[in-house]
This record gives sequence, C-alpha cells and structure tokens, in this order.
Amino acid sequence: MQTLKHYSIYALLLLFFNCNVSPKAIDYGNDGCHFCKMTIVDKVHAAEIVTQKGKVYTFDATECMINFMDEFDTSEIALYLSNDYTEPEALINATKATFLISENIPSPMGAFLSAFKTNEEAKKVQTEKGGTLYTWNELLAHFKD
Repeated sequence: MQTLKHYSIYALLLLFFNCNVSPKAIDYGNDGCHFCKMTIVDKVHAAEIVTQKGKVYTFDATECMINFMDEFDTSEIALYLSNDYTEPEALINATKATFLISENIPSPMGAFLSAFKTNEEAKKVQTEKGGTLYTWNELLAHFKD
C-alpha cells in the first residue's frame, strides 16, 4: 500500500510539472513580435515558436522567426510554425511547409515570404504570382546568405 501511495504521488507530480508543448492562437492586433516588436496584424504571414518547455514566441512574419533563431538556442525549440498563406490564421509546421518568395506577395518585413502547407498549393500560387520555392532547410540557408 505504501508503494502505491508513492507511485500515486510521483504520477501526480509528473502531471503537475508536465509542460504543454502546443501552439497558442495568435491574438492579432494585440500580440507583439518577439523579434522586431511590431504588433502582429497580418493573418497570412505570422509565425510562432514553441519551446520544449511550452513557452510560446510569436512573430509578425516567418522572416522574423528565422532572424530570432540566431539569438536563441534552437535545441530548446519543439515547434516552428508559420501561417498558411491559403488559410489565414492557420498555423502549420514550418519544417514541413513549402515557402514561396515572390515580389508579388508582400509580407510585413519585406522579405516577400509566404508559407504553404503543401507543395502543390505553393506551385499553384507560384504559377500566378511568380517567385522561387524553398523547403525549410533551403529557406534557412537562403537567409544565412
């Protein structure tokens, strides 16, 4: 019985200290960008980082999130999220997204960068708007140059 009591206490402590690693809805018009400090109003280009401990950092654009990564220990990051261009306000996994840089689609910080959940959606918009497609890793390399 004493052992069961100890296991119960450990289980409760684990539940209590368990961090919730999940996205948080961006409060457009109120939340600020953790990199450039602008108020986030663009529902198409916003982004978010969630750490392993569940802390959320919001950004007005994916390019701000990438620039913020230079100032942060990326081993602590659990989720990289960007708004889906075709579904405003919907956060998608940035590491699996396809990105389009097109001068015909302005973004808040002037990088003309938009994220798409699927490669097919990105190619369709690229056909209409022009530009260059990138994977997450290609995009990171592009911004380092």
